[in-house]
Amino acid sequence: MKYPFDHFVEEAGRFHVHLTEAQLMQFERFYDLMIEKNRVMNLTSITEFEEVIEKHFLDSIALAKVRDLGERLSVMDVGTGAGFPGIPLKIVFPELAVTLSDSLNKRILFLREVIEELNLRGIEAVHGRAEDLARMEEYRERFDLTLSRAVANLSTLSEYCLPFVKVGGQFISYKSDGCGAEAEDAKNAIRLLGGELAAVEKFRLMESGRAFVIIDKKRATAKKYPRKAGTPSRLPLS
Repeated sequence: MKYPFDHFVEEAGRFHVHLTEAQLMQFERFYDLMIEKNRVMNLTSITEFEEVIEKHFLDSIALAKVRDLGERLSVMDVGTGAGFPGIPLKIVFPELAVTLSDSLNKRILFLREVIEELNLRGIEAVHGRAEDLARMEEYRERFDLTLSRAVANLSTLSEYCLPFVKVGGQFISYKSDGCGAEAEDAKNAIRLLGGELAAVEKFRLMESGRAFVIIDKKRATAKKYPRKAGTPSRLPLS
């Protein structure tokens, strides 16, 4: 391999994630594809190898700290962007059935190229706004686990993401460790959407304070949610 992965392997071990050489080769190829495509379209502002390892790869798979991912779960990654956290999770936990969604078709075309190049199975990339996809029968309340690293207010993210989660499943939002007040403020919106705030799990990732906001899906989401495109971000539920 042409990149130094020792640090990645060591830090992943702290999450009880043990990476094989084949998986490291997939991560290496993913990195190369991302950097190559980033020259012609805006996938990420983070491009240095060590920074990608910490802020994209390790951050994505840190979910293993709070959730057992060794079983065959159906996972929806909302607003996946360059494929985070869905692609790293699929590499490390190949039994996951992953759907990547994004509103920009150019990103989806890139992700389909990544899926093919990495020879991943049981994963798809779909183009569409969360507000529209969540109203489609094949996606609404079909997933054990919905994830998002998107930068948005938690009330807004919950309206985007909870409609995808089946009753008994979870929505987990990747956040910074200063999200406690935001999570408290979103409690009523979460309840309106059929969820319940279960926990805010904080941890350190190198020099960064990170958190997972874990929301349990208790009841079916009312059909009026999500509201029409643009409304959840413009007028978050309160």
